[in-house]
Amino acid sequence: MRPPAVADPELHGDCAGPTAESRQARPRAAPEERASLTPAAATERLRDAGIEEPEREARLLLAHALGCEVDSLIGRDVRAPAEFPALLARRAAHEPMALILGRREFWSLSFAVSPATLIPRPESETLVESALARFPERARVRRILDLGTGTGCLLLALLSEFPEAFGVGIDRVAAAAALAACNARALGLASRTAFLAGDWAAAVASRFDLVVSNPPYVERAVIPRLMPEVARFEPASALDGGADGLDAYRKIFPDLAPLLAPGGIAILEIGAGAASAVLRLACQTGLDVRELRADLSGIPRAVALTAPATKKPFGRRGWDG
Repeated sequence: MRPPAVADPELHGDCAGPTAESRQARPRAAPEERASLTPAAATERLRDAGIEEPEREARLLLAHALGCEVDSLIGRDVRAPAEFPALLARRAAHEPMALILGRREFWSLSFAVSPATLIPRPESETLVESALARFPERARVRRILDLGTGTGCLLLALLSEFPEAFGVGIDRVAAAAALAACNARALGLASRTAFLAGDWAAAVASRFDLVVSNPPYVERAVIPRLMPEVARFEPASALDGGADGLDAYRKIFPDLAPLLAPGGIAILEIGAGAASAVLRLACQTGLDVRELRADLSGIPRAVALTAPATKKPFGRRGWDG
């Protein structure tokens, strides 16, 4: 491993700490609203803002403001604390709930989130499922690489399942790599991880049994039309896949074969409707497609790739696309 820039979490403060810009942009509640807001009024405000499940989300925000579990609010007549209206205003402005709460669950693990990273999604758990299916003997996996690690959710979820493995997470955004390191510490996995700031695999000279990545794959022109929670609050660097959504794959695919140890597998997330284009590109790069796994909605979400067993002319290897 060459010595790239190392993301030092101590330089970035609290794991889920907001940036100065995000603090300045947060809407504030008016003094009269702070004095009169009730849980019922909070629900109505979120409904008027077009938030789905406004009553549930109002309860989540109230429980967060009170520092208690949502279930403990049932049947209680509680007074909203002073900070509740500001939290409500943020959600009414369509700031993602995960950023307001500062956490998101993934693979039954709790992760700190921040504006520097993509918020973990349930569909990304498909990559973990694929890895477990490809390596039924857990002890076989000793080295894992996560390209574009973000919160570290993929890598840390995998390390929780592969107890003999050591993981390396790389992100182009130093604040993201720092947040992933914070999450590793919180989950008791810091001794089995290293997080680096770098440009995809440029800083890596080792081989890995498992390489995973959830690269940016949204077509650039589509981003402004995404739901406001995504388009306005999640980092463009984690979304923008270029004009056709394939830019990151074009950078990653040529490096995969040298990164894979004998018997190694790379598993990457793909966007809805992009399977054919991604498979074609992978095969043109000389990779073998081993599996295309759908998420719980039936959308092809994870593609498992290996280096070619023998030298063959580049081609689609049976995938028509």
